[in-house]
Amino acid sequence: MKRVLIIMASLTALGACATATPYQAADGSRPGFTETRIETNRYRISFDGNSMTDRETVETYLLYRAAELTVENGYDYFTVVTRATDEETRVMPSALGRSPYAGFSVQHTYFHPRWGWHGWRDPFWDDVSYRESTRYEASAEIHLGRGTKPDDPSAFGARDVMSNLGDQIVRPSSD
Repeated sequence: MKRVLIIMASLTALGACATATPYQAADGSRPGFTETRIETNRYRISFDGNSMTDRETVETYLLYRAAELTVENGYDYFTVVTRATDEETRVMPSALGRSPYAGFSVQHTYFHPRWGWHGWRDPFWDDVSYRESTRYEASAEIHLGRGTKPDDPSAFGARDVMSNLGDQIVRPSSD
């Protein structure tokens, strides 16, 4: 029992300090950006955020990664061939307003002077509340190019994108 309470307290502490996904490479279970080279000048990239990262941030990080990848490979602009943002929403019981033993099969019993012992219902903890958690993942296939950016709304100057979006990029803390 003591072990369960320690684990629950640890999870609560971790949840309390949860922050949005910073701009970082994905690594195992850690969300972030990934890229796959399809051809010499064509990539498939994605950015996966956690439930604290909003859609706009995920899409901004995707564009920034595309620009960064373009410059790293010696190109000047990139054209977005395909682009999508997926949304995953889950509804979960909230820990607030619930028994501290939520998720465990523990029966509450209490004594009422008028009706005696009761076990299936606890008037203090029966309020079940739910919270919605949404995660976003943006993905794109990009084509890299050299020279002057074409007059095409799906073409982006890599250095301009990096310059304009650079202030919105939050990198991981160096703890």
